[in-house]
Amino acid sequence: MLKLNYSGFSLEAGTDEAGRGCLSGPVVAAAVILPENFAHPFLNDSKQLSEKKRALLRPIIEQEALAFGVSFVWQKEVDAINVLQASLTGMHRSIEALKVLPEFIIVDGNKFKNYKDIPHKTIVKGDSKYMSIAAASVLAKTYRDEYMEKIHNDFPAYNWKKNKGYPTKEHRNAIREFGATIHHRKSFKLLPEQLKLEL
Repeated sequence: MLKLNYSGFSLEAGTDEAGRGCLSGPVVAAAVILPENFAHPFLNDSKQLSEKKRALLRPIIEQEALAFGVSFVWQKEVDAINVLQASLTGMHRSIEALKVLPEFIIVDGNKFKNYKDIPHKTIVKGDSKYMSIAAASVLAKTYRDEYMEKIHNDFPAYNWKKNKGYPTKEHRNAIREFGATIHHRKSFKLLPEQLKLEL
């Protein structure tokens, strides 16, 4: 059972990101402040939900949240600053996009950088413990999936519509056959054989 609040502050924002482990596309982060009476039977960590349930939840979260923000950190920036920094940057930008300044921030995971001296708490597996983090995970995942489905049409060989840029066997085989695209993260090990030395 997800809890609604960690800190006792009514303006508590939950934040999470999607796409850290992907070979292509952006890292997408979201932040959500839910009202004190929010409840929805489906709401859970986005990884536990079907695509259909996530799609159903997104407009409900957007309508009922006191505020929400979503940000994209594009693959070139991910390459420039590394994926952990991209996640933290994305979370900061999504909090920045909130139309209400939070009094407290709860973060999925174990890493975060101070944001405007607002107190925060990192919570491992927070997206399966707190509603606002779960709601942020749903927004981050649905916005990212939607974008990957859109760019799939330009590069159908990689089947991003299905794998969303994650390192599936099919995705890696397409990279092997067709090479990397403008959407791939050049700092990532796109193929396992990149480990082998060319002798």
